[in-house]
Amino acid sequence: MKEILLINLSGADRPGVTSAITAILTQYHANVLDIGQAVIHDNLTLGLLVEIPTEFESSPVLKDVLFKAHELDMQVKFQPISEDSYHQWVTQQGKDRHIVTLLARRITAEQIAEVTAIATRHGLNIDNISRLSGRVELDSQDDRTKACVEFSVRGSSSDLAALRSDFMELSMRLDIDIAFQEDNVYRRNRRLVCFDMDSTLIEAEVIDELAKAAGVGDQVAAITEAAMAGELDFKESFSRRMALLKGLDESVLAEIAENLPITEGAEHLISTLKKLGYKTAILSGGFNYFGRYLQRRLGIDYVYANELEIEDGQVTGNVSGVVVDGARKAELLRELADRENLSLEQVIAVGDGANDLPMLSIAGLGIAFRAKPLVKASAKQSISNLGLDGILYLIGFRDRDSL
Repeated sequence: MKEILLINLSGADRPGVTSAITAILTQYHANVLDIGQAVIHDNLTLGLLVEIPTEFESSPVLKDVLFKAHELDMQVKFQPISEDSYHQWVTQQGKDRHIVTLLARRITAEQIAEVTAIATRHGLNIDNISRLSGRVELDSQDDRTKACVEFSVRGSSSDLAALRSDFMELSMRLDIDIAFQEDNVYRRNRRLVCFDMDSTLIEAEVIDELAKAAGVGDQVAAITEAAMAGELDFKESFSRRMALLKGLDESVLAEIAENLPITEGAEHLISTLKKLGYKTAILSGGFNYFGRYLQRRLGIDYVYANELEIEDGQVTGNVSGVVVDGARKAELLRELADRENLSLEQVIAVGDGANDLPMLSIAGLGIAFRAKPLVKASAKQSISNLGLDGILYLIGFRDRDSL
């Protein structure tokens, strides 16, 4: 009769541990049914599920592994596994799998306790936990530190809406971000990222900056706020704001462009995406003049925004061509996906306003970034507490992989 053994070793990490143990198992023609290894702060944990063929007994295997573990100054535990138990484990293959990503400035025990409690309450079993962020000095004074832990979970929740709601409530209560994604082939195979511009790639609303220069800042800002919150139709609000800019001198555009505050993490994110072979695009209800400035500065592939109409060196209060509103953003995203021969599942969309929801809803990964409550509640995922480069964690990128 075949014997199945679970072997767990732990101790100080050193080269050759896995090689030494599997060399012993080789002598008994053991089949490795499962294997996993993790190193936390130079402490190694190695687990092997092995099948011992019928022509061998397990006793010599246990003895040889035990002696080798003692020689390596490691602890070892053995557990026999019944064939029924093994069969049950095998039949769990094919169950739904998801990735839960916890993002914060620093990871605390409370955050992990709460996240895992929600997962358990909704019938999800945690198979693996990985730290994606880099190591941080204890006395670091950097207020822009970033930390991320990824949980691979298995199982089916009876109420995904309630699960997402629980994660949303927790994220707001603890000032963290929690992403919940299906673990499928597309997650690490996305190739196009489409960004809103104002309050996403830049920490400003360009039309508000233009309004300040025109002396109508408060009026335009109030309309912008209502539009971003979904209280006003974008085209109507855009027309009203543009009319207030009539007569603004063209010379102020260059100065505003040069002083645009780039969002935390934007440069790191886009440079990394480029090195990984991603295409990037700006799909903005703002203006091409500023979109093209960012395109040159950040190395973005495509820009689609509104063309500010200028006559005799002054802004006319109109735009030429089709207004880029929410519906147009979604249409452009589809066109870019087709141009790049991609499925929508391979597209990431990032934005903060109500007019971004159409493109966020059709992208494989739609991310509300530092968004208004309406947008955050409607989007598939959201990031509110880290910079834009937190998006890298959602595609499984580790800090140690930095290019």
